[in-house]
Amino acid sequence: MKLKLRRWSRLLLIAVIRWITTPDTGAAAWTAMHRSSVALPDDVYLQEIGRKVSSPVPLTAVAVAGETVFVGTAGGVQRWVGARFEAEPGMTSEVRRLRWEGGRLWAIGAPGLWVKTDTGWREVSQEPVSDVARFRGDLVASVGNQLRVFRDGTWVRWGTNAAPFGIQRLVPFQESLFIQGQGRVTFGAVGGEFGGLDAYGFRTDQAWDWGALPSSNIRDALAVGAALYLATDRGLGVVRGMSLTAVRGGDGLPVEDTTCLARGFTNDLWIGTTRGAIRSVGGQFHYFAGQRWLPDDRIQAIAVDGTSVYFATDRGLGILRYEPYTLAKKADYYEKHLVEWGQKRLGFTHKLEWDAGRQAYVREVSDNDGGYTGNYLAAQCYRYAVTGDPAARSEATNTFHALRWLEGMTGIAGFPARSVWAKGEVGHQAGHGSGGYAAEWHDTADGRFEWKGDTSSDEICSHFYSFALFLDLVAQGPEVEQAKAHLHRIATHLVEHRWRLVDVDGKPTRWGRWDPEYFETDEGKYDRGLQAVELLSFIKTAEVLTGDPRFSAAYRELVDLGYPAYTLRARNTFPPDSVLHFLDELSFWCWANLLRYEQDPDLRALYRRGYERGYEVVRVEQNPWYNFLYGALTGNDAEAGAAMEQLRGWPLDLRVWSYQNSHRADLRTPPGYVALKGGTRTFLPRETEPLRWDRWLMQADGGTGGNDVVEPGAWLLAYWMGRYHGFISAPTAKDPRFLVVDHSLDHELGARPYSGPPRPPGF
Repeated sequence: MKLKLRRWSRLLLIAVIRWITTPDTGAAAWTAMHRSSVALPDDVYLQEIGRKVSSPVPLTAVAVAGETVFVGTAGGVQRWVGARFEAEPGMTSEVRRLRWEGGRLWAIGAPGLWVKTDTGWREVSQEPVSDVARFRGDLVASVGNQLRVFRDGTWVRWGTNAAPFGIQRLVPFQESLFIQGQGRVTFGAVGGEFGGLDAYGFRTDQAWDWGALPSSNIRDALAVGAALYLATDRGLGVVRGMSLTAVRGGDGLPVEDTTCLARGFTNDLWIGTTRGAIRSVGGQFHYFAGQRWLPDDRIQAIAVDGTSVYFATDRGLGILRYEPYTLAKKADYYEKHLVEWGQKRLGFTHKLEWDAGRQAYVREVSDNDGGYTGNYLAAQCYRYAVTGDPAARSEATNTFHALRWLEGMTGIAGFPARSVWAKGEVGHQAGHGSGGYAAEWHDTADGRFEWKGDTSSDEICSHFYSFALFLDLVAQGPEVEQAKAHLHRIATHLVEHRWRLVDVDGKPTRWGRWDPEYFETDEGKYDRGLQAVELLSFIKTAEVLTGDPRFSAAYRELVDLGYPAYTLRARNTFPPDSVLHFLDELSFWCWANLLRYEQDPDLRALYRRGYERGYEVVRVEQNPWYNFLYGALTGNDAEAGAAMEQLRGWPLDLRVWSYQNSHRADLRTPPGYVALKGGTRTFLPRETEPLRWDRWLMQADGGTGGNDVVEPGAWLLAYWMGRYHGFISAPTAKDPRFLVVDHSLDHELGARPYSGPPRPPGF
C-alpha cells in the first residue's frame, strides 16, 4: 500500500510541476476533460494465438491422446510431429472419426473399429461402427440400429431390441445413454427397450416434450453441463430437461450450417461449421474463420486438449491455443512488435508490405506517415502520464522531434511534409498522391532524403492533436517552446495564406483548403462541415497554447464568417458511395482540441451538438478510441465495456489476412444503435483485421492475404487513453507472466532494421 501511495504521489507531483511550469498550456485542457469514476478492471483474460499446418490430404478427424495429436485421413491415422504429419503404421484404412475413450484412442473406419495399444493398432470390429462412448463403466459402440458393449475382449449385444432408427452418435446425458440418428434423438436401452411411452401409452423415441428441431439433418450431438446440443444445417438444437429450443442466427450464432461439436475447457462449447469454427462461452459467440485461423473453413472435426483447440479441415490442421493476458501485457507485446518487426524508423511508425521480389516484408513509406505516427506520439504521452516510465517519455520525445523534422525539412515555414524517404533505403516509397495525382517527392537541402509534398489536412489534424497532448503531458524545458513554435508556424502559415496550405509551387495543396472561396464550390459545400471543425480547432489550439493575439483575431474572423454553424454537419452520411470512414478520425482529432479549449458557452453548445451528431454516427462501431474520447469530452457513458472487448479482440498476429463475414447469419444491428454509414454491425478484429482508426470496423469482407502488417499505434493510443481517463484500471494481476512478454510472435519475418542516414542534428 505504501509503495502504491508513493507511486501515485510521484505521478501527482509530476503533473503539478508540469501544470506550474506551463500554466497557459495545461489549465484549460486539464479542467475540460472528464475522468471516469468507475474504471473497468484490467483482469486476466485468454488471448487467442493461432497456427496453421498444411496437409497434402484432407483431414477427416482429430483427437488428442496424452500429448500427441492424431488426425484421420482416407489413408489411415497420422500423428502431428512439430510441423509435419507422420503416418501411423498398422492403421491404413479410411478413418471417419477418432475418439479418446476409456484411456484409449479409437479409430472408427469405413467400416471397422480400431484401438491403439502399446504395441500398435489392433482391429476390434469389422462391422460398420458409427460411434463409441464410455457409459457406466462399459465401452458401448453403435452398429446400425443396435448397441454393442465391449466386455472381456469381445463385443456383445446390449439390449434386446433394435432402435427405431439408424444410430449416428452416442451421448451419455442425464445419467442415461442418449442415441441420435437422422432427425431423431432418444434415450438408450432401458429395460431392453429404446425410448419410452407417451401419455397415451404409445412408443415414442422423442427425447423432448416441447419444441422442434431446427432441421432434421443432424450432424453431431454432445452433452455439456445441463444441455444436449445437436448440430444441424440450420443451427443448434438444445435439449434441457424435456424442452427443445433452437439457437440460430437471430440468437447470435454466426453460421447456422454446423458440422461437429466439442467440449471446451471452461464449460464452453466448440461448434464446427461449413464456414469456420465458433466458440460459445459466457453467452457470446467467438467466430474463427478465414486465412488468419484456418487452412480451410469447412470444419470436419474438433479436439480440445487443455487450452489448445485443434480443427481438422480438408487442407490441414488449424490450431488455437489460449494464453493468459492482460491489456497491459498486450501493450507490452505491441511495443516489442514495433521494434522486432522493424516497424520503427527515424522516429516514425510504419505498416509493412510484402515485397514479392525480395520475398520479405519491407516498410511502407506512405502517403501519411506524419498522420499515422501522431497516434503513436499521443499513445506515448498518455503512457508517460499514467506510468511515469522514462521509456515512455523517451519514445514520446523521439517521435515529437521526428514530426517536427517533417516541417523543418521542407524549407516552407509551417508546411510539414507528409513523409520522408532516405535515398537508397530498402522499402516501398509511396508512388501516388492525393486524388489520383502523382506523388510529389522533393530533395531535402542536404540531398540525403526526399520529402513528400502536396500535404493534406490529415497531417495538420494529427500534428495539432498529438502536439497538444505532448505539451499537456510530457514536454519539459526547451521542448515546450519547440512544440509551441511548431504549432505557431503552422497556424501562421494558414492565416497568412488565407486558410490555405500552400506548397512549393505557390499553390494550395489538393486537400489543404479551408477558405470561403473553396466552400462556395460544389466540392467545398460537401466538405465544409469537416473543414470548418478542422480550421476552428487549429486556430483555437494555437490561440490557447501560444497566447499570440493574432490567433484570437483570426478565430473571431472565422466566427464572423459563419464557420461555427458549418460544424453541425461535420459528418456526411449521404450519398453512400461518398462516405469516407477515415474522415471520422480527422474530425475526432480536431473535436478533441476544439471542445477542450473553447470556453464560450454559445460556441461550445453549437460545437457540442455537431460532435454529438458525429459520435452517434460512429457509436455503433464501438471503436475504443472514439468511445474513450467521447467519455472524456462529455462525461457521458463511454460504453467502456464494448471498447475493452475491441481491445481484447485484437489478434497478436498483425498481418492483414483475407476474411469474409457477409455470409453470416448474425448480421443485425444491435438494439439502440443506427448504422448510418452502411453495414449492419461491428466486428471484433479477430474476425476481420487489426486496423488503424481511420478504417471501418463494420467492413464485412476484406484483407490482403497477409501482404500487409499493421503497426499497432492506434491500439496503444486507445489503451493508454483509456487508462489515463480512468475507463480502464491498472492490471489486477501482479505476476510478470500476465504483464510482459519476451518476444513478439514470428518476429523473424519482420522487416530488416533501418540502416540509412540518421535525422539531422536539432531534430
